[in-house]
Order: sequence, then C-alpha cells, then structure tokens
Amino acid sequence: MAAFSLPYVGNISIMLEYALLTLGGLICIMGVIALITSIMLAIKYVRFNKWENSSGLTGEEVARIILDRNGLSDIKVKVTGSIMFGNSYSHYFKKVRLRRFTKHKTSLTAMAMGAEKSALAVLDAEGDPSMRRRIRLVPIISFGPFAFIPLILIGVVVDVLFFGATGYIAIGIAAVSILFYLASLILSISTLTTEKRAQERACQLLEADGLATGDEIRAIRELYHLYNVQYVNDIIISALELIYRILELVLSITGKDD
Repeated sequence: MAAFSLPYVGNISIMLEYALLTLGGLICIMGVIALITSIMLAIKYVRFNKWENSSGLTGEEVARIILDRNGLSDIKVKVTGSIMFGNSYSHYFKKVRLRRFTKHKTSLTAMAMGAEKSALAVLDAEGDPSMRRRIRLVPIISFGPFAFIPLILIGVVVDVLFFGATGYIAIGIAAVSILFYLASLILSISTLTTEKRAQERACQLLEADGLATGDEIRAIRELYHLYNVQYVNDIIISALELIYRILELVLSITGKDD
C-alpha cells in the first residue's frame, strides 16, 4: 500500500500547486477589474459631487428630513472623519455617520449618501429581515477577514514552543480561521442585499418626498449601481482568497502525509 500511496499523494500535491497558481492568477485579474471599477466609481463620484441637487439640500439635511418624516427623530446625524466608518448607519449608537464633505455639501453625491444611510435606519425601524440579520452578525463581518493571519501566527508559536514544530496546531487554527473567513464571506453577500434594499428605499423616499427630480433619481441609481459592482468584485476576490486558503491548508496536510 505504501508503494502506491506516496506517488498518489505526490500527484495530489502537484495538482494543488497548479490550482493555487491558477487561483493566484484569477485573484490578480479580479484585482485589476476591481481597480478599473474603483477608478470609474471615483470619476462618477467626482462628477456627481459637482452636480448641485435641485433641492439645495446638504447630505445632512437630506438624512434629517428622511429620518424625521419616518418618525426617527431620535436618530442623530453626525460627521465622521473615521476611515473605518465613513458614511454609515449604526444601530447600536443610533446615529447616521456622514463624511464631512457629504454632510455639508449640496451635491447629488451628498444627497445619495445621506439618503441611503438614513434609509438603512428606516429599514431597521421597520424590522427588515436582512437588516436585522446584518445587525446581529456585524462583529463577524468585521472580524472574519482579519482572523486568518493572527490565528496562524498564534498556532505557529504554540506549535514551536510546546509541540516541537509538528505543524498540527497551526493547521488546526488555520482551519478555524477559514471558518471565520467563510462566515464573513456569506455575511458580506447578505450585506450587499441589505445595501441594495436601502438604495431602492432611498430612491423611493427621495421621490415620494419631492427631494429629487426624475433625472436626479436616475443618476443616483447609476451611482449606487457602480458601488454595488465594486462590492461584488470584492466579494468575488474574497471567495477566491477563501478557496486559496483552503487549498493551502489541504496542501499543508498532504505535505505532512507525504
């Protein structure tokens, strides 16, 4: 049996190495596509940021009007300089966070961002299922992608200090971190669903309250679409990276059997 198992394991290792190489190439290609999308989004963002909205309202005023007209006067609208939060809505702190330029600018971009983030608060108040799911699992969404490397490092240290560098502890922790990564990926897809619902609701609210014209609504939808394309690109890259990590783990296990 041993005479046949070793070549078999060797062939599996070679196949895994080719698969890793292929995945690495796909990740690079998707990275280029994501970069192109980001450039297109930046151009569109700047263009719409120079387009004064017909209501003459700032992003803060748009958010405040939508919140107040939907019985959410308790939700605050705050400025943020944080790279982590940017334009966002916090269920736990009961606030809509807007970047400084978004908050004080009367552009179409500012209107789009203020409307979408306040629409998230409206969905939250209405008990939207996708919004509730997102709120419950936000910590995993944030933690998942960052769990992989620290957990691997911890595993390596424990393995070297206490188990004579057999590698099994590191492999075990790698498997756990991959589960975090998988959870993060699934939840990122769920987040995209929620964002799209909020975008659609934002357009409905802007139209119903007479805050934007038909042309402005169409332009805002176009901006939202580019954001979604960028988000989908990021999800695809994350999925490829997840597969890459899994194959790396399998290759490590196979290498030990070899």
